[in-house]
Amino acid sequence: MALLEVSDLHVSFPTPDGVVRAVRGLSFAVETGKTLGIVGESGSGKSVSTQTIMGLTRGARVSGQALFEGIDLLAMSPKELRSVRGAKVGMIFQDPLSSLHPYYRVGWQIIEMIRNNHHEISKAKARERAVELLRLVGIPQPDRRVDDFPHQFSGGMRQRAMIAMAMSLNPKLLIADEPTTALDVTVQAQVLQVMRRLQEEFGTAIILITHDLGVVAEVADDVVVMYAGSTMEKADRYETFGAPHHPYTEGLLQSLPAYGGERERLRPIPGQPPSLINLPGGCPFHPRCPYVMDRCRAEMPPLFEVGGNPAHTSACWLSRDQVERAALRTKVVGQPLAAPAVP
Repeated sequence: MALLEVSDLHVSFPTPDGVVRAVRGLSFAVETGKTLGIVGESGSGKSVSTQTIMGLTRGARVSGQALFEGIDLLAMSPKELRSVRGAKVGMIFQDPLSSLHPYYRVGWQIIEMIRNNHHEISKAKARERAVELLRLVGIPQPDRRVDDFPHQFSGGMRQRAMIAMAMSLNPKLLIADEPTTALDVTVQAQVLQVMRRLQEEFGTAIILITHDLGVVAEVADDVVVMYAGSTMEKADRYETFGAPHHPYTEGLLQSLPAYGGERERLRPIPGQPPSLINLPGGCPFHPRCPYVMDRCRAEMPPLFEVGGNPAHTSACWLSRDQVERAALRTKVVGQPLAAPAVP
């Protein structure tokens, strides 16, 4: 059994304009020591899905299962979930400045995290642990910076401090929601390196939520591509980047500036994501899809195996034979998908 198994997760929010169907039938699994990347445009349901698993979406209508070590997180009471958050599942949020309390020193916040879950640890020992964690994530002079306030840290340092806090209790699962957003490339690489090092040292499983496919190509073992609250494609990173099946995955890859080498022009995905209140019939991607057929407008496809590989599934009516799919891509787009250099 996987460390975390999410099955048929549905999340919706009632609003004055109608019901927002934020997540529709999401399923995935995360193994110990592995990284799952969840990608998609803004509003595709990436963050809502993991926040719901951790009981952070108040007022939402939720159904499905989220088995963590065999126990359903969605069936837990708020008190039971509080014992899981931090101790067993750590979370890194998108904006560290709003996640760290501005009135308290960074070290104090880490110390409180440790002592709140381990009452027997003295304040002095917890402080030693906080300094050790800041050193582990690459904060210079951690014995001095532990007493700094969040505004005295740079963006990259704040993000690393958040990683230190999330890892303070050695959780089995780390959920990282856009951990590299708004960071420059150098700092981004440092943050990813810290996460990899912690994973290697502690065997932590990671769910990485991002819209940056370059980050996914570098660190993810498996990839879930989401659109309009649904899973469009699931595969390992090599299949995702080397042999994508779903037109949405293809569109994301063709939008990358450096994907497959030099090109004269990028190929953006036309149109806009649909309203989650008034979704189009059939496949939600069909209004933007270059391969659209009448069946796409009428029926929502389930996840089919691609090329006979049970680990690679795609919610698309196009041929699941990769040779036929590649031929159609060349016919419609005018050239085959460029072969990327995946690490």
